[in-house]
Amino acid sequence: MGDADSTDQGGAHRAYIGSFTSGGGRGVTTAAVDPRTGALTPLAADASLADPSYLALDRAAGVLYAVSETGRGAAGAFRLTGGGVAPLGAPVSVGGSGPTHLCLAGRRLLTANYTSGSVGSMPVGPDGGLGGPASVLAHRGAGLDADRQEGPHAHQVLPDPTGRWVLSVDLGTDSVRVCALDPATGALRVHAEVALRAGTGPRHLAFHPAGGVAYVLHELEPQLTVCRWNAESGHLEPVREVPVASAGVPGAARPYPSAIVASPDGRFLWAAVRGDDALVTFSLAAGPEEPRLTGTVGCGGAWPRDLAIDPAGRRLYAANEHSGDVTWFEVDPLTGHPRRTGSVAVPAASCVVFG
Repeated sequence: MGDADSTDQGGAHRAYIGSFTSGGGRGVTTAAVDPRTGALTPLAADASLADPSYLALDRAAGVLYAVSETGRGAAGAFRLTGGGVAPLGAPVSVGGSGPTHLCLAGRRLLTANYTSGSVGSMPVGPDGGLGGPASVLAHRGAGLDADRQEGPHAHQVLPDPTGRWVLSVDLGTDSVRVCALDPATGALRVHAEVALRAGTGPRHLAFHPAGGVAYVLHELEPQLTVCRWNAESGHLEPVREVPVASAGVPGAARPYPSAIVASPDGRFLWAAVRGDDALVTFSLAAGPEEPRLTGTVGCGGAWPRDLAIDPAGRRLYAANEHSGDVTWFEVDPLTGHPRRTGSVAVPAASCVVFG
């Protein structure tokens, strides 16, 4: 694959770390991943895009995409090189403000625009570069929390495992929208809007590897909603809620769950919780619809904004924004419980993806 390959000549894989340049971050950091220990070694950083807080990687094309979580709202494309990344064209407006998440869906790049409460869709060119203007789907509605839910706040957008549907998770309206994507125009059309419990503030969703169950993590209440997913009909059905962290303990910091990850083998779930600064483990031994909380460990820093699992499913990586580090954990293959094994300084770290 030449310069686009995500491994170096010594066989070390790459990780790409997003960060908030407005908070002292270095932009997009490229790091080598030791295949034996999982340790990250920063190699280079590119600060050409402001606040690249969330990343998505097209491994086949050798292109990395990032949101610019700013008031003007943009997305940028980067070509992977032997030692880092290089901008692939100028940033493109996402048609909204404060984008917090992005994903690839066919030949479109989709962004969840938190501040403006919308989802942007822009074309991806033959070279992986971005075109515009973006097609925008505006969300409507509000929630119970006057400070955080005064209007829609799209926090995540992702395709379902079949690629047939696009789901957007909205913290402001306590709902998940299931959308159809027009492959010709890139326009999104709402197929269904699924209401979740009012005031819970859904933030992120992850699918079980088998595809029939989805887990919605809430930010405003430390809860996980288990949902059945029917890819044939595009139907998302909430089944039950499971507590993510203990609430109401005197003197404890208020928990703000941030990210949810499923193990590749479908045996475990992990959630990152800010405030508590913890990683929570759920066993799925009783089945995908029956997560059971089995353990909690410290995240190794402060304010874990993102949680990622390596491609082999052996290690978890927490991007700790306020302490400015990425900390990694070995996963016990029997219990799923993570054990801290190292960290590296990455100021204002916000996201980790693997090449």
